[in-house]
Amino acid sequence: MRIFLAGATGVIGIRLIPLLIADGHVVAGMTRSVAKTDQVRELGAQPVLCDVYDVDALVQAVTSFKPDAVIHQLTDLPDRLEDIAQFASRNDRIRTEGTRNLLHAAHQAGASHFLAQSIAWRPAGRAAVIDNHEEAVLRAGGVVVRYGQLYGPGTYYETEKPAHPRIHVDEAARATPPLIHHPSEIVTIVEE
Repeated sequence: MRIFLAGATGVIGIRLIPLLIADGHVVAGMTRSVAKTDQVRELGAQPVLCDVYDVDALVQAVTSFKPDAVIHQLTDLPDRLEDIAQFASRNDRIRTEGTRNLLHAAHQAGASHFLAQSIAWRPAGRAAVIDNHEEAVLRAGGVVVRYGQLYGPGTYYETEKPAHPRIHVDEAARATPPLIHHPSEIVTIVEE
């Protein structure tokens, strides 16, 4: 299967690439950072340098790869947890405009599977944006993956566990590939 992974250098994306390749998939890993294209290549994927807000370039990138599936792991989050409130509108834009653009590109490419990350909780003031993001994915026949708060290497919680709902980032990544063929619905990945 050919899989276009948007958000390939995020904390889940960098873990997904080797898992998908080990399963025999051909992967294109999208990043908006020139500096991260080598990382995508080193993980075994074809790097795609593209900004999700450049619709024409995005459609060209996705359609030229001819994916069977598109995986949306895009976020716009700060490096430090303390700064997350300042990035809320940027991450909301990823969930609205970014999701809309990626769904459009997947449709134009004729991808038969679409999977998008979401979260298993609702931050104050953000519920409507998250709900609209999930509804757009479901209307398009895709799968919404609600991850718990991620902890482990490369996350905000490297040495301690956050409150529930939560999931170790490696477990979240391992649980994702089988969902590519899952029927369209919301799947929640959290610890018991």
